Amino acid sequence: MTVHEPIAAPTGKIATIPDDMDMLRAAVELTRDISAARGAIYWPDMLLSAALGYAGLAGAILLDTSWAALACAAVAVFALYRALLFIHELTHIHRTALPGFRFVWNLLVGIPMLTPSFMYEGVHTLHHARTRYGTAEDPEYLPLALMKPWSLPVFALIAVFLPVGLLVRSAVLVPLGVIVPPLRRLVWSRVSALAINPDFRRRPPEGDFARMVFWQELGASVWAWCLLASTRWLGWRPLLIALAVISATAVLNQIRTLVAHLWENDGSAMTVTGQYLDSVNVPPPALLSPLWAPVGLRYHALHHLLPSMPYHSLGEAHRRLTAQLGGASTYDKASYPGLLPLLARLVKSTMVAR
Repeated sequence: MTVHEPIAAPTGKIATIPDDMDMLRAAVELTRDISAARGAIYWPDMLLSAALGYAGLAGAILLDTSWAALACAAVAVFALYRALLFIHELTHIHRTALPGFRFVWNLLVGIPMLTPSFMYEGVHTLHHARTRYGTAEDPEYLPLALMKPWSLPVFALIAVFLPVGLLVRSAVLVPLGVIVPPLRRLVWSRVSALAINPDFRRRPPEGDFARMVFWQELGASVWAWCLLASTRWLGWRPLLIALAVISATAVLNQIRTLVAHLWENDGSAMTVTGQYLDSVNVPPPALLSPLWAPVGLRYHALHHLLPSMPYHSLGEAHRRLTAQLGGASTYDKASYPGLLPLLARLVKSTMVAR
């Protein structure tokens, strides 16, 4: 495996890249036997990540020694980050693949962190739609490489305020929306999806999904009220520390998002190969990628080839495709050495006069 500088297609013309049919066929044929989600991996990983995260958060709140509290906070950030990112898996695995996993994840992670799975389900799949990726209808795409340099720090730092926004949403806006229908429609349309495209408007939920949304919203609102009520007996310190930890988690995820793609599309519809080459793999020997891109997200380009492939199989899928297609293949062109080179590349792209 080698790592590459910018892809051959010129900026703004990535949509013209034709499909590499050999790569697409190989991706399907070489991975059929590893395409099933394994509960023996999902359950312990999610449960241990959540338990470690909450233990770290408790230490950050309860310990008096500043260095020990900071160490616990750091553990909480990375462990809760990993636990939270299972929301990405929930959007792709079949609903019957892991019985009870969605419910338990929402109970232990989604609702306590005020980010129930409905905020990603039904949204993230639009990002994978063949005719939507990289266009104005993609909720998770902005042409960041074609924007101004100041847009990058703004994009990253806005995540600092996400926990407060989620708290206000669940504690205030959702309950008010019950008695003010226009507000309810506005909240659902504008602030009920984990999206980065400011023009995205979410359609009203229907059927079984609407019923799931109701119960998840109710759980999140009750939990938000409990958090605010706890300040009467515990003071504001525990809640503020928890919000700070979640803010750090949100910023970490936002930085990861900055390097999940090259963000070079100009809004045109793209081929699957174009989508792949506009996305990023950070495979071994990159040592830190499992920390900042956990639960398989270091193989984000491969994920766009095989959206339903469970996270625990992506490493093996990458090894098979690399061995089959070789170092000079289209497949290898989406591999990069790490976070900092990708950030530097993105910053450089924004500084090019357009």
